[in-house]
Amino acid sequence: MAEALLSPILEQLTTVVAQQVREEVSLVGDVKKQVDKLKSNLLSIQSVLEDADRKQVKDKAVRDWLDKLKDVCYDMDDVLDEWSTAILRWKMEEAEENTRSLQKMRCSLSPCFCLNQVVLRRDIALKIKEVSEKVDDIAKERVVYGFDLYRATYELQRLTSTSFVDESSVIGRDVEKKTIVSKLVGESSQEARDVDVITLVGLGGIGKTTLAQLAYKDAEVTAHFEKKIWVCVSEPFDEVRIAKAILEQLEGSAPNLIELQSLLQMVSESIKGKRLLLVLDDVWTDNHRQWEQLKPSFTGCARGSRILVTTRKGTVATIMGTDHQINVEKLSDEICRSIFNHVAFQERSKDERERLTDIGDKIANKCKGLPLAAKVLGGLMQFKRTREEWERVLSSELWGLDEVDRDQVERGIFLPLLLSYYDLPSVVRRCFLYCAMFPKDYEMRKYELVKMWIAQGYLKETSGGDMEAVGEEYFQVLAARAFFQDFKTYGREDIRFKMHDIVHDFAQYMTKNECLTVDVNTLGGATVETSIERVRHLSIMLPNETSFPVSIHKAKGLRSLLIDTRDAWLGAALPDVFKQLRCIRSLNLSMSPIKEIPNEVGKLIHLRHLNLVACRELESLSETMCDLCNLQSLDVAWCDSLKELPNAIGKLIKLRHLRISGSGVAFIPKGIERITGLRTLDGFTVCGGGANESKAANLRELKNLNRIGSLVIWNLRGGEEYVSDAAEAQLKNKNRLLCLQLDFNFNRENNILIEVLQPPSDLENLTITRYGGLDLPNWMMTLTRLQVLTLGLCTNVEVLPPLGRLPNLESLVLRSMKVRRLDAGFLGIEKAANASINEGEIARVTAFPKLKQLLIMGLKEVEDWDGIERRVGEEDANTTSIISIMPQLRDLMILDCPLLRALPDYVLAAPIQELRIRRCPILTNRYGKEEMGEDWQKISHIPKIHI
Repeated sequence: MAEALLSPILEQLTTVVAQQVREEVSLVGDVKKQVDKLKSNLLSIQSVLEDADRKQVKDKAVRDWLDKLKDVCYDMDDVLDEWSTAILRWKMEEAEENTRSLQKMRCSLSPCFCLNQVVLRRDIALKIKEVSEKVDDIAKERVVYGFDLYRATYELQRLTSTSFVDESSVIGRDVEKKTIVSKLVGESSQEARDVDVITLVGLGGIGKTTLAQLAYKDAEVTAHFEKKIWVCVSEPFDEVRIAKAILEQLEGSAPNLIELQSLLQMVSESIKGKRLLLVLDDVWTDNHRQWEQLKPSFTGCARGSRILVTTRKGTVATIMGTDHQINVEKLSDEICRSIFNHVAFQERSKDERERLTDIGDKIANKCKGLPLAAKVLGGLMQFKRTREEWERVLSSELWGLDEVDRDQVERGIFLPLLLSYYDLPSVVRRCFLYCAMFPKDYEMRKYELVKMWIAQGYLKETSGGDMEAVGEEYFQVLAARAFFQDFKTYGREDIRFKMHDIVHDFAQYMTKNECLTVDVNTLGGATVETSIERVRHLSIMLPNETSFPVSIHKAKGLRSLLIDTRDAWLGAALPDVFKQLRCIRSLNLSMSPIKEIPNEVGKLIHLRHLNLVACRELESLSETMCDLCNLQSLDVAWCDSLKELPNAIGKLIKLRHLRISGSGVAFIPKGIERITGLRTLDGFTVCGGGANESKAANLRELKNLNRIGSLVIWNLRGGEEYVSDAAEAQLKNKNRLLCLQLDFNFNRENNILIEVLQPPSDLENLTITRYGGLDLPNWMMTLTRLQVLTLGLCTNVEVLPPLGRLPNLESLVLRSMKVRRLDAGFLGIEKAANASINEGEIARVTAFPKLKQLLIMGLKEVEDWDGIERRVGEEDANTTSIISIMPQLRDLMILDCPLLRALPDYVLAAPIQELRIRRCPILTNRYGKEEMGEDWQKISHIPKIHI
C-alpha cells in the first residue's frame, strides 16, 4: 500500500525539487541536502515495504509503523503537489502577461507577484524539511523490525480470455434451491397468518445471496407471486431507506417523504390484498424494535405472501419470527473443486489441465467449503501458467497465518483473499483498497472509478496508452479475481458492479483508518470522533433530514469525499467544507440539491475529479473553478438548470474529461483549444448566431484536440462558413478518436458538410442523427474497425450503403429514415455474389459477419426486406458461392414499421435469442402466436419473443 504512494513521490521529488533549487538556490538554503537525505531514506524504506506489508497482518506494531509512513507520504505528496501547482500557475500567468504585452519580461511582473513566489518557495522548503525529519525517524525505526528484502510483484500477468468470471452456472445448490422454492410457493405454516418468514443463515461467502437470487428468478416463483421486491439491507438497518426501496419497486419511483410512518402507510396500501414476495438480503440487526416497526405494514397482503431473509446471524432469524430457518451449509470439497476448476481452467488446453489438476485439487481443498473462496482462488490461478507457479501458491507462507481479527473478517475467506491480494502489484492493491471508501452494496461505475484512481495518482501514463487504459487493465484483473461482482452493462462504456460484502470487509480491514463511511447510525459516534483526523477517503450517506457533521472538518488530510444527501443543508455547508478540507482530490456531489458551486472551490488546488451528475437544481459554477489548474474530470451531465460553463474554462489545461450531456449547457466557451489533453467531450454545440455567438467556441477550436477519444458535436449546419470551420477541425487526423456522434439540423446542405467531417479509419462507434442530406458519406465504408453504428432521423436518406461489408460491425440501429427496401445492396453481397471466379472455385461471401444486435425503428416506408433464396451457408450451384448472412445475430428489434411484410429467410435462420416486434401490424398478424399467425412456427424456436 505504502509502496504505491512512495514510487510516484520519489519521481516527483527529483523533478520538483531540482526545479526549485535551480530557480532560487539562495532562498531555500540547504533544501538540496535535505532532499537528498529524504530520497535516501525513502529508497531504503521502499526496499523492505513488501515484507512490511505482509507482516502487518499479524504484527500490530508493524501496522502502526506503516500507518505512520503512509501519513508522512500523504503529507509529502501534498507539499510536492502544492509546489507543482504553484509552478504551473506561474507559467500560465507569465504566458498570459506576455500575450498581453510581448515587450514585458519576467522581471517587469508586479512586485507582489514576485514576492508571492519568494514566500511560497520558503514555505515549501520548510515543509519539506519538516517531512524529511519525520521520514528520518521512521527510517531509523525500520531496523527494529528486522525486515527482509522481499521480491514484490511488479508486472500484471495478462488475461488470456474473458474479462469477467462466468457466474452463470451455480454448482452444488440444487437441493437447497428446491427447498427454498417449496417453502415459498407452498401452504402457509399457520393458516391465520398472511406472511411467512423464511430465513437463510450461513457464513459470509457461503452463497446465501446467490441461493436467494436463484429462487427469486425461478419460473414457478415468478408465476406464483403478484409482486416481487428485492431490498439489500446491509448495515445500518435503515427503516426509511428500506421502505423507500420497497415503494420504488412497487410504484416505479420513491416518494420524497422522510417520515417513517407515512412511508409505511404507503407500503401497506400498495401491497394490500396482493400476494407478495419480499427479499431482505444481508440483514445484520438483531434489534427487534427496528423489525417491529416494519412488520405491521405487511399484514394486509394476501395469504401466501412470503418474506425471504438472508443473514449471517442466527439471532436475526429469531427476532424476525422465522417460520422456516434454512441453514446454508458449506459445500463439499468435490463441489469446491468444480467451482475452482470452472474459473481456473478457462480456455486452457487439455494438456494444461492434466498437468495442473493434481495441484489444483490441493489448492481447492483450502476453500473450506466456501464458494466465494473457490472463485477467488480460481481467479488467482487463471493467471498462472507454469507448474512452478501453482506449487508456489500451494506452499505460500500466507496459509500459515492464524492471527486474524475474527471481528473484522471471517477467517475462512480471509486467507484466499489475502493470497490473491498479495499476488497483485502494489499499485493494483492500492486501487482495490480504495474501494473500501464506498458503503457496502454500493453500485460503482467503471469509468467513474478509473477517473477517481487517476485523481489519486494511482495510475501512470505508459508508452502504450493513457492512464485510462491502464485503469481499464487494473479493473479487468480485479474483476477476473472475483474482487468485483454483480456486473451490469449499459452500453459499451457504462459498466456497473459491486463488491461482495466479505470482500468489502477485507478491504476495510486492510485500510483501517484510511477509509470511512458516515451514516445515520455512526453520525456523532465515538468511532467517528476518534478516527476522523486520519481518514483520507470518506463517504457521507445521510438521506434523512439532519445537519452536516461538522466533525468532518477535522479530516484535514481528506483526499476523497462523496456526499449522498437530498437535504438543502449541503449548499450552506459547502463553503466551510472547501475552506477546511483543502487536500481533496476527488469530490462527488452527484444528485445533491445544491443550487451553486461557491467561490471557495477555487481554493481546492489539489482537486482532480469533480462529479456533479444530476444535480438538477444547480444553476451556476463559480468562475473561480477555472483556477483549478489540476482538474482532470468535470462531469455536469444531467444538470438541467445549468445553462453555462465558466467563461475561462480554457485555463483548465489538464482537463481530460468534460461531460455535459443532458445538461442545459448551450455552448462550449472559447478557449477550449488550449485544453489539448482532452479525451472526452460529449457536447460541443455549434452556435448558429444569437447572444452566445461571441462567447462560444467554433469547430476550428477542435483542431488541436488530438488526444480526444470520445466526441459529440451538436447542431451541425450547412453553409460555406460552417464547412470551412469543420474542415479546419481536421477530425480525420485525430487518431485516438474512437467514438463520434454527429448531430445535424436537417438542412439538405449537410451533404457537403458531412464529407469534411471524416473521422479516422480506426473509429469504433459512430452515431449520425438529424442528417438532412440525401446520401450518407462516402467515408462510412472506410471505417473497417467500426463496431457500433447508429443512424437516426436521417429522414431524406432512401438508399443505404453496403453496410454488410463492415467486417467488425456488432450493433446496428436504423431509425426514422426514408428507406423503402432492405435488399442485397444493403447486405453488400450483390456485387460480390456476381463476381467472376475461376472454374471449380467457390466464392464465400459473408454479410454482417459479426453483427449481434439489429434495431430497426420508425422505417415507416419500408415494405420489403429481401431474403436470399437459399439457407445460410448452403452452396448455390448456379453462382458457385456460399453466402452467410448475419451468422452471429442474437438480438433483433423491429419497432413502428407498419408496411413491413415479412422477415427474410436469413434472419429466420440466424441464432436469435431475443426477438421484439412492436407496432408492426402486418408482422404481428404473420408471426404472432395469439393471432395464430401463419408463420409462427418459423420463429417459435427463439427463446425470448415479444410481439
